[in-house]
Amino acid sequence: MPVSNFGVILPAAGRSTRFGDPRHKKVYAPLAGKAVWLHSAERFAARADVDQVIVVISPEDEASFRADYAADIERLHLSVALGGAERSDSISNAIALLDEDISMVAVHDAARPCLSDQLINDVFAAANEHGAAMLATPVAGTLKRVFDDRTIQETVSRAHIWEAQTPQVFRRDWFTTAYQSRSANAVTDDAQLLEQIGKRVVVVPGSQLNRKITTREDLLIAAATLSFL
Repeated sequence: MPVSNFGVILPAAGRSTRFGDPRHKKVYAPLAGKAVWLHSAERFAARADVDQVIVVISPEDEASFRADYAADIERLHLSVALGGAERSDSISNAIALLDEDISMVAVHDAARPCLSDQLINDVFAAANEHGAAMLATPVAGTLKRVFDDRTIQETVSRAHIWEAQTPQVFRRDWFTTAYQSRSANAVTDDAQLLEQIGKRVVVVPGSQLNRKITTREDLLIAAATLSFL
């Protein structure tokens, strides 16, 4: 199998409204001595199969980001894209910065700092083989659909239901086509766009440790998790 050149996009342009810390957006919060986003950026940048890492930031953060992380941007050879009105707009802006030799594109939430090298290996290998792959975990809990007043409407079967994680990794040509074909309807992850153009995305078992930081409680859990990686 030919060697692929991976480009990695790290979306970090969210508003962090649920994080609840007036001092930091969640991706810039300190975690084990460095900002949350840097954990994933360093892990990907250290890989021989990753040729480019693009961090997508909010335009309002550009000046402070370039000032605060100038040394990291240079050390890790990072590209910086500016976010758009919606997440898909932000990813589209990053696609425009991909180097010509990139053949596979991975998108990983900058707010998922507890990603192991083995998980990256697994999802990269699956994407190389199948053209599109993503990490996910099977839903273990009981699922309830509720009414607006929070009373239970029904219990939903969890059979064949998986919770999406990142990285999500795709052939560049498929990924570019999916973004060029996207509608105005909101999507919550990139695999959904691949589904819409008829491409099958292989699910690779992820880990509960690869959780996304949403609240400050998640930050505490991430700090404990990093000691195991």
